[in-house]
Amino acid sequence: MSTAPLSIALISETFPPEINGVANTLGRLAQGLRARGHRLQLVRPRQDSEQNRPSSEQLLLTRGWPVPGYPGLQWGQAARHKLLRHWRLRRPDVVYIATEGPLGLSALRAARRLRIPVVSGFHTNFQLYTRHYGFGLLARALTGYLRWFHNRCRMTLVPSLSQQQELQRRGFERLELLARGVDAQLFHPIKRSAELRQGWGLEDDDIAVLHVGRLAAEKNLGLLVASFRALQAAHPRRRLQLILVGDGPARASLQQQLPDARFCGLQRGEALAAHYASGDLFLFPSLSETFGNVVLEAQASGLGVVAFDQAAAAQHIRHGHSGVLAGAGDEQGFIAAAQWLLADRENLRRARLNARQHAAQQGWDAIVERFEQLLRSALLPAANGLPGGAGILLKRE
Repeated sequence: MSTAPLSIALISETFPPEINGVANTLGRLAQGLRARGHRLQLVRPRQDSEQNRPSSEQLLLTRGWPVPGYPGLQWGQAARHKLLRHWRLRRPDVVYIATEGPLGLSALRAARRLRIPVVSGFHTNFQLYTRHYGFGLLARALTGYLRWFHNRCRMTLVPSLSQQQELQRRGFERLELLARGVDAQLFHPIKRSAELRQGWGLEDDDIAVLHVGRLAAEKNLGLLVASFRALQAAHPRRRLQLILVGDGPARASLQQQLPDARFCGLQRGEALAAHYASGDLFLFPSLSETFGNVVLEAQASGLGVVAFDQAAAAQHIRHGHSGVLAGAGDEQGFIAAAQWLLADRENLRRARLNARQHAAQQGWDAIVERFEQLLRSALLPAANGLPGGAGILLKRE
C-alpha cells in the first residue's frame, strides 16, 4: 500500500475546543494525521468565538444552528454547492464524515457526485437519544436514515465491538473497528490534588465518588443518584462525597436531588486531569454510548470504574480486576458492583492499580495509524463497486 501523504477532507459538526467525546476523538485523529504528514481540510460550522473568522484552504467554515437541548453544539448548514466548488479546485483523496446532519449529508452527496471515496464514522447513538427527549416514535425513522447514510459510504468506522454487532443486526454494512485511545500522560494518578480534595471536604481516607460527563437525560443519571445513595447507606461511617464534572440540562434537577454533591462544571486539560485523579471511585451509568472516552480517562487516572458491560467498558475493564461491570440495563447489578468495590479496601486498591496499568497502554498513536490504514484502503481498486467508489456508475444526487 502506498505511503504517500493523503489529502483528507474531514467533515464534522463538532470539533475542539467544544467539549464532548466526538470533538475529543476528532481532535486527536486530526492532530495525529497532520503529524504523519497528511494534508487535512476540516469542514465544520463556525463556533461562537469565531463568527468573523474567514475560511481557508485548511479550514472551510459553514453556518450552524443550535441543537435543541444541547447548548454549545450546532447542526451544520448544508454546503453541497460550496463543497463541489472547493473540491473541484482542490480534490481530496478521501472524505471522512463524522456527523450525519445536514452538513454531513451535503458532503456525502458532493463526494459521490465527484466520485471521491467516502468513509464515515458512527460516533453518536442519536437514535437512542430520541426516547429521552419525547421523540421516541422517531427512533425507527432515524435508524433508517442512519442506515441509508452509512451504507452509501465505502465503510463505516465504529468504536466498539458491541456497537459493531448492534449495527450489523440493524442492517448496517461494511463496518470496521476503530477504537479510541487516551492521553495517559495527561490523565495520570500523579495529578491527584490534596488541595482539591480538601476543597471537597475530604481527608486522605475518605472516598470521592466521581462522575464526568454531560448532565443530560440520555446519560441515565437517575441510576447515578440511586447508586450513590446505596453506597451511603451501606457505609454510614465512611465519608463519601459525590463529585460531578460537566454541565447540561439536567444539572438543576440533580442539584435538587443531591444538595450535598459538588458540581464542578466543565473542566478542561490539566484541571480536568486533576479532578479525575483526585477521585477514587468512578460511576458511569450511561447506556447510550458508542464508546465512552471517560471510561479510559478514569482508568488512566487510577480510578475504580463501575460501568455496564458494553462499549469502552466491555473492551477495557476486566471484571473484578481493573474495574467492575454489570449486565447492560441491570441497575441492581450496577449498584451491587459499586458496593463490591467499596466492601473491601483491597478490592478498590487492586482495581485502581490494574486500571492504570491497562490504560497506560492505550495510546492514540496506534489508533491514528489504524485510521490512516482504513482511509488508504478506501482508495484501493478492490473497493470499486462499493458505494462511493470511483469505478461505479452513480445516479445524480
